[in-house]
Amino acid sequence: MSAPRVGARTAAAYAVAGLVHLVTAALFTGSVLLIVVGFRTVVQPMTGLALLGLALAVRPRLGRLDPGLPTLREADAPALFDLLGGIADTCGVRRPEAVQLSPAFSVTVARYGLSRKRCLVIGLPLWATYPPQQRVAAVARALAYAAPRNVRSRAFVAMAVESLTAGSGAMWANDTTYISWHANPYAWRAGDVADGARRFDRRGRTSEWVLWIPRAVTAATARLLLRLTLPATRRALLEADDAAARAASTEAAVAALEDEGLARAVCVEAHRLVIETRTRAPRRSAAAPQPDFWEKVARHAAGLRERRGGDAVRSPLDASRVARLGAAPRHRATITADEPGLTRIADELRLPARAVVDTMMRDGVTVPQEPAVTAAGA
Repeated sequence: MSAPRVGARTAAAYAVAGLVHLVTAALFTGSVLLIVVGFRTVVQPMTGLALLGLALAVRPRLGRLDPGLPTLREADAPALFDLLGGIADTCGVRRPEAVQLSPAFSVTVARYGLSRKRCLVIGLPLWATYPPQQRVAAVARALAYAAPRNVRSRAFVAMAVESLTAGSGAMWANDTTYISWHANPYAWRAGDVADGARRFDRRGRTSEWVLWIPRAVTAATARLLLRLTLPATRRALLEADDAAARAASTEAAVAALEDEGLARAVCVEAHRLVIETRTRAPRRSAAAPQPDFWEKVARHAAGLRERRGGDAVRSPLDASRVARLGAAPRHRATITADEPGLTRIADELRLPARAVVDTMMRDGVTVPQEPAVTAAGA
């Protein structure tokens, strides 16, 4: 797609995002005025409360760190942050202010706080199974993809998309059945109880019809914003591939892209290890997981990598990205992960990695239906 057309769609995305923010502000202001000015009446305050509920549903989200994931600052892991800082400088992007470790097969960037600070969320299944230079490539791709060059990463558009998505989800939360009316036919006055439950559910479902229009509007607007930003997002993804090749070498960038196809198999193996540990030692599985858990996952991934042969790319988009990197001029690694640095990073991640395994032992492992994209794919 040509650059002028991408620019036109980006401008349209900004217009839609601006309209979303204006409507949110108007809803909030109008609801407050209706409640305050018309407090002597009944209709105006009730209308104001309804509009206030809609305004709160689509309010801007500032983002926050996931409290369930181990969080590292620079003082906690200086060697890791030194590596990440070098990668960020090579990609020409801002360094992350925090790092969180997750049980997902991915490397993504999350934003939090009023200043939209950057947190790099490293999935330990990916980190454990990728060789060092592929880790550099995955981190470089994630950091570059989340740069302001990506329209969806810019606060103005990103907050509009997040508000619409969260608002639509909040309205769908009301689509529930409040009371089950299948009463025991032999219970005392079972018919009356069933009729009462049906009437209660019928009154509760009235809110579903009331919320249908705003729910449909928010969902449709979110889809429109995503469609308008799709060309620019795909271009940002290709630029992120280039940044990964410059930082880690072309070979490492291609290998990291191909190894994204291991996501499901690696998560299945991690799930198997969790079940095996809990079955063999049910009393201590949640508190004392296998000490070589990630080493076993890495060995399994290495075996898969050797057996898969040339059938490594998952989709036509990934195939085109690999072909594009192969046709471009070769890059040598700008950032090289040396053995002493890797040892220090492994020591810094030992306790947080154990906390992630503890969580997996307690909650299980989510196995993706399709392999995940490491850099928040388009």
